[in-house]
Amino acid sequence: MAPVDHVAARAYRVPTPEPETDGTLGWDATTVVVVHVRAADVTGLGWTYADAACVPLVEGVLAGAVTGRPVLDVPACWAAMRHAVRNLGRPGLVSCAISAVDIALWDAAARSVGLPLCRLLGRVRESVPVYASGGFTSMDDAALRAWLEHWAGRVPRVKIKIGADLDRVALTRATVGDAAEVYVDANGAYSVGQARRVARRLADWDVTWFEEPVSSDDLAGLAEVRAVSPPDVAAGEYGYDLPYFARMAGVVDCLQIDVTRCGGYTEFARAAAVAAAVNRDVSAHCANSLSAQIGAATQNLRHLEWFADHDRVEDLLFDGGLRPVDGVVTPSASVSGHGLSLKEDAARRYAVAL
Repeated sequence: MAPVDHVAARAYRVPTPEPETDGTLGWDATTVVVVHVRAADVTGLGWTYADAACVPLVEGVLAGAVTGRPVLDVPACWAAMRHAVRNLGRPGLVSCAISAVDIALWDAAARSVGLPLCRLLGRVRESVPVYASGGFTSMDDAALRAWLEHWAGRVPRVKIKIGADLDRVALTRATVGDAAEVYVDANGAYSVGQARRVARRLADWDVTWFEEPVSSDDLAGLAEVRAVSPPDVAAGEYGYDLPYFARMAGVVDCLQIDVTRCGGYTEFARAAAVAAAVNRDVSAHCANSLSAQIGAATQNLRHLEWFADHDRVEDLLFDGGLRPVDGVVTPSASVSGHGLSLKEDAARRYAVAL
């Protein structure tokens, strides 16, 4: 069994077509930290959507923890990384860096035995339901309508960002028609009282998903909103360790998990089991083509968020990405690993100098 013999990382910063905002934040670029793990003649690929500060952490502490270990012993590598970061603090960028390495290790392991990654992870479904996510608050009505029309014929579920202006919810329902599911994401923009009032209004447009109505740090507030909200309440995308998901699972209807933040595929599976233990579904947050692999191996998965920024960035930087068809994505049953590779030439222009 080949040991891990090299771990490398590089950061890339891809500007957005125009500045984007949600209910609480604005941004003009997306940073991707890409990790390659080599074991003999096999190379695995992983990444996280996080700051370039992850690069020296990956190539230093984390590389030291996994180098020399058998590439098939991914859980042991993950445990070694967690142990190595004890004095650095697990949540935040440290967990993002662990996630990227863990994803690359699983990809390398699958490639080394000639299996599709979703099959090595334990495939339970052929296809993964997705919902289109975008609809930024920075969009005017014409831009929002155009984005909705682009996705409405491909995916029967759409999510928009909301803040003070709920007219955009009415526009969304009018654009996609009665057959599509409509979701909204407040990104923690409301107080508990505001969120309770907004939740009742959302029922007028048959909204079925209300994400982060209050800050995801306010567990009591989430529970209070959930008690009166006609739409399902969702949160969890900022989870960086298992205790977080254990606290969150009981106060939401659907637990969100981000594979590039939580600790990679290894921790995603454990977080999904925590949710299952309290009879909750999970939803994979962003990182579209990577999340589809673990989504196909998660029994209590509701769907995968097909995020607009990551759709564009992954198409730009990587070959082998998946595309939604009729509301689902289908990981390959024949390609080894996750089938993705970095477009070195295309990526070079976006490289972050460190």
